[in-house]
Amino acid sequence: MELTSAKSKRVYKVVLTGGPCGGKTTGQSRLCTFFENLGWKVFRVPETASTLLSGGVKFADLSPEDAITFQENLLKTMIQMENTFFALAERFNRDCIIICDRGTMDASAFVSKEVWEQLMKTNGWNPVELRDTRYNQIIHMVSAAKGAEDFYTTEDHSCRSENLDLAHTLDDRAAEAWIGHPYFDVIDNSTNFDTKLRRMISAVCQRMGLDTGDRLETNAKKFKFLVRSLPDDSMFPPFEDFDVIHDYLQTNSRKTQARLRKRGQKDRWSYTLTVRRPEVRGQVVEIKTQITSRDYSNMLEQRDPFHLTILKKRRCFLYHNQYFQLDIYKEPCHPRCHGLVLLETYTTQSLEEFQAHKLPDFLDIVGNVTGDPTHSMYNLSLKEEWLNNKKFCFKLAADDDDDLTGSPRTNGWIGPHINGV
Repeated sequence: MELTSAKSKRVYKVVLTGGPCGGKTTGQSRLCTFFENLGWKVFRVPETASTLLSGGVKFADLSPEDAITFQENLLKTMIQMENTFFALAERFNRDCIIICDRGTMDASAFVSKEVWEQLMKTNGWNPVELRDTRYNQIIHMVSAAKGAEDFYTTEDHSCRSENLDLAHTLDDRAAEAWIGHPYFDVIDNSTNFDTKLRRMISAVCQRMGLDTGDRLETNAKKFKFLVRSLPDDSMFPPFEDFDVIHDYLQTNSRKTQARLRKRGQKDRWSYTLTVRRPEVRGQVVEIKTQITSRDYSNMLEQRDPFHLTILKKRRCFLYHNQYFQLDIYKEPCHPRCHGLVLLETYTTQSLEEFQAHKLPDFLDIVGNVTGDPTHSMYNLSLKEEWLNNKKFCFKLAADDDDDLTGSPRTNGWIGPHINGV
């Protein structure tokens, strides 16, 4: 299989969400300026709720039935507004980024689960299309009510009147609404506000694979832990479960890895091609491309015969403002993967500090396996035993697929073109 890169126009869709007074408005402005300075065309989708509420709508005046109808119409309006900008960007003749002030799943934070499921059924919507494939990335700006209480204010927002407790609750709901999106980043209040905004811009650039030099330097690193066994589901905070299927593809170079991912819920799927190349100036080059189901089916013909298909249940959840993904390996699989459960996350804290204060206390953690090639998905998927296996890979031990914030190691956004696809 020949892997090549070609420059083409890019359209990137990012949602800025979060609780009250989290920095969304300022963050949107800073993100807009940053990309305009790079020569990109920036489209900004306004917050639909603010637009409607500023027109005189007051929830206190609405009956429960009217409130549900209003939320349904709000979501329909949001989808149409976004689609208008999406269509413009596709026709524009240069790179475009679309910054959405909140997104479709935010509406689910303001109605009950039963009402939300009924709205989905009535309108033919589903979570994979509304959450997973509609946007490239979700940025959750944590409310100042959580960790920066001295800076929390409602003075600069005509539609905001929440006290600290309510702001804290709304922030939790907004975050939980997006649990499960494959590229979901939480920007908390662990730094000053200016650094918080730089971390937000850095998270977007890392996902896109844009080289920003040291302007947005971040020291986030990935940790992976082996979990002995799973507790009952009732022990978990709110979570989303996904079926994930990985297949490695044949490449022309042993130093290059290519893999397909099929990820979904209730038979609704998204598809991703990831190509990982050797280190360049200390950074592993990783290119992720969203593909169609047809491309996915065609590429499966190029499966690497030395690797087994990897089947997982992936559980995504927030715990103490930290986003985790739990990969539970499923059969059929190699005996080495029987009962295997791995927990992954990214953090700027040291391993010792993180283990002491951030690890979920309801999980039975065996230990840290970060960087251990015996817990690399590439090696776990090998058909043959590892002893004297020339395919066993030491250099790209951190090859695992994740839905978390990557360290600054991705470089290059355009997906490879594969012959015959």
